[in-house]
Amino acid sequence: MIEIMNVSKTYDTGNKALRNINIQIEDGEFVFIMGRSGSGKSTLVKLLLKETEPTSGRIVVNNMDLQKMPRRYVPKYRRMLGVVFQDFRLLKDRNVFENVAFAQRVIGAPSRKIRESVPAMLKLVGLSAKYKSLPQQLSGGEQQRVAIARALINRPEVLLADEPTGNLDHGNAVEIMKLLEHINSLGTTVVVVTHSLELVEQMGKRVITLDRGRLISDEVKGGLDR
Repeated sequence: MIEIMNVSKTYDTGNKALRNINIQIEDGEFVFIMGRSGSGKSTLVKLLLKETEPTSGRIVVNNMDLQKMPRRYVPKYRRMLGVVFQDFRLLKDRNVFENVAFAQRVIGAPSRKIRESVPAMLKLVGLSAKYKSLPQQLSGGEQQRVAIARALINRPEVLLADEPTGNLDHGNAVEIMKLLEHINSLGTTVVVVTHSLELVEQMGKRVITLDRGRLISDEVKGGLDR
């Protein structure tokens, strides 16, 4: 569960990025966080990743109070979250298999486990045949699928996707959203930060909307024509 309680964030410049935000996301939910540029979405992501601290309020993720977390524990905490970014952030000199395996090598997973789990994860995201390809040999949609596989390889309870379709055309964006929906159906909590109203309205999920640092709506929107 993610609990964001009375959270405000004011930067040193005086910019009030978030104003008394309250959000509760249950285990297994699929939630969109929407808003225009400057609405506070990016600040919320940074708070969840503990890249910055709230000015006031509390954030609890999977029973861990982020404000009380020792600094030495932060890297381990971040590895418990699966995170996907708009710009993929793949290692350009490593093939698909090694990009996904990298997340396991970082935590010291044994080679045997890597040999078993990486192919299974590539199958989940539909890239089994591309395991030897370098990132530059893939389409944007395929690169994002690799990034999703890497984010999921250590079996996080929460997948946080920050503008995951921002660099993709509409067709690939829809396919990525369907993949995230499938991953959610397997039990992973999925939180997607986006500004794409068109995609959100197709999905029929819970949508939390921010505007100038305030939470202005929390509702289920639309539904996909299947």
